[in-house]
Amino acid sequence: MPSTQFTLATMFFMGLMGVTLYRNHLLSALLCLEGLMLSLFLLLAVWSLQTNATTFTATPMLLLAFSACEAGAGLALLVATTRTHGSANLNSLSALRW
Repeated sequence: MPSTQFTLATMFFMGLMGVTLYRNHLLSALLCLEGLMLSLFLLLAVWSLQTNATTFTATPMLLLAFSACEAGAGLALLVATTRTHGSANLNSLSALRW
């Protein structure tokens, strides 16, 4: 495995670990999700460049567009949660308790 792919895979797993471990605050969970999406974007871009596959060149851009939509929806949820509950702490929300 080349060092670029190893670095991006490590970035993905660190973001995944961040989502599972640091889920106290909504903003930290959203940042970890954005890190996951960025690592997937970079992995797809590197993969399509290495394989010279012209059919998959639009896939990273499509993933980036979905990531931007996810970020907008996440920030809207953050603002709505802060306005209704007074804070974005996920432990204080009764509907999201485990």
